[in-house]
Amino acid sequence: MEAFLWILLPGFVALASGLLAWFVMQSRMDVRLAEERERVATERGALEAEKAGHRASFEVAIRAAEETAKREAFDKFLSQLTVEQRHYTRENRMLLNSRKSLILQERMYFRNIPLSDWIEHEIMLEEGSDVNRLVQDMTVFDKAVVSIADVPRRKQLA
Repeated sequence: MEAFLWILLPGFVALASGLLAWFVMQSRMDVRLAEERERVATERGALEAEKAGHRASFEVAIRAAEETAKREAFDKFLSQLTVEQRHYTRENRMLLNSRKSLILQERMYFRNIPLSDWIEHEIMLEEGSDVNRLVQDMTVFDKAVVSIADVPRRKQLA
């Protein structure tokens, strides 16, 4: 029996040493795995924070680009609006007196498309009043006015 013990005892010690080494290595692997997971979690958090920062800055940049594009389109639209103006004087003769009035007509255009009908104003003229000054003061639209006299005429077909 003693011989049997000397034969089995080294085998049992070897098996116990192997199991102990396996448990130690398993615990070291678990510690390394936990450290790796912690590192990956911090890296993932940093990447997500960076991605959120980029997303926010891109959203701001996209919103600013859209607003700029809208503003430029609106400015371009407004730059293509023109006002055509014409005026003439009318004399109303009654029995003993005659009244002289200035008729001012304005029409708004987008490119060459009329947006409004002729808007007409009648201004009573006094003797010696400046017609051009009255015309400038009485315009309905604030934008620079294009006079009908300044518009190029098409050639008449013969």
